[in-house]
Amino acid sequence: MVTVTRTRFLLAAAVALLALTGCETTQGRANWPRTGDPLLDGQTAIAQGPPRDRVLWQYRTAATALRRGELAEARRLLDDALLTIGGVVVNDRGARQARSMFHAESKKTFHGEPYERVMAYYYRGILYWMDGELDNARACFRSAQLQDSDTERKEYAADYVLLDYLDGLASMKLGGDGSDAFKRAEAEARLYRPLPGDAQANVLVFAEFGNGPSKLATGEYAEQLRFHPGTSVYRAVMLRVTNIVVRLDPFDDLNFQATTRGGRVMDHILGNKAVFKSTTDAVGTVGLIGGLALASRKDTREAGLGLAAAGLLSKIISAATTPAADTRCWDNLPAFLSFSAFRLPPGQYGATVEFLDGAGSPSTVTKPVTINVSDANRDTVIFISDKNN
Repeated sequence: MVTVTRTRFLLAAAVALLALTGCETTQGRANWPRTGDPLLDGQTAIAQGPPRDRVLWQYRTAATALRRGELAEARRLLDDALLTIGGVVVNDRGARQARSMFHAESKKTFHGEPYERVMAYYYRGILYWMDGELDNARACFRSAQLQDSDTERKEYAADYVLLDYLDGLASMKLGGDGSDAFKRAEAEARLYRPLPGDAQANVLVFAEFGNGPSKLATGEYAEQLRFHPGTSVYRAVMLRVTNIVVRLDPFDDLNFQATTRGGRVMDHILGNKAVFKSTTDAVGTVGLIGGLALASRKDTREAGLGLAAAGLLSKIISAATTPAADTRCWDNLPAFLSFSAFRLPPGQYGATVEFLDGAGSPSTVTKPVTINVSDANRDTVIFISDKNN
């Protein structure tokens, strides 16, 4: 009687868990109308999409808004995103679920990998500089560098060249000493070794080009987060204005930054999930095979059914375990970041931007830029992207 009761209990538990697993895996994603315009679609996704993806869409939409010159919208989106990623998260249900065996990592509220959080602070710093708030811009660049400081491979901690360079330049313009920051930038340089900044330069040009990294999951159960490097047909930018010709070479490569941090805390959790999934699957297989073999004999039928039920339960638990890594990605980031600064007297200037290929030759992509210097003592900030309309 005890064996029969135990068998029925295990079968009932298996059925119940199977039902719960079905609810988890078949739940549909929220949908919203698409127009094909990344700015409009991003705004709709923020308003109508899953709350856990809100920051991701704010990142993507803010980048689009900045490139289109919709600066107020870019500020608003980045401020909200940074408030979320910079806040102290207490008792977050999504994070707890992501650590559990039966919920995917993608259930947690998206904050992004360090290189993605760096870019949110970087873009906000540019916007602050456009508004003449150099102290806030510098604070953003320093906060961005901090996002890259907790690396497994310490030689790559806080090694963004441009962030330190801009820290030094802002410090100089605010009347401080930026020499230490410039020295760090020079020591970190791998692509291009910048010269110390000029505090008298009043035209600041931020440039970006190429496509940033994407994420993929590898491993038997997709539990390992990996990065696929983006590509760029461009390797530099040439800016021509009056008698000034400025070449902007890349300071930083986001593909390099994404792939040099080493492991994450979540990797260990997902690894444990993968081991648990594999073990419960193997135990379930043994239980089912052994149980069915015993059930074929009359004298061991009850024991065999019980063992088979336990095996089925173990297989269902294995199927319900979700070790897959979160591959949600800020997918409209650039590959390279660059910068230059020079001085112009007040006036309006017609400039030309050329994107150079790997051989240093101009590509077919040329963009006109208007530079309005209204005050020689206030910085004019220009933002250039190969993704600009």
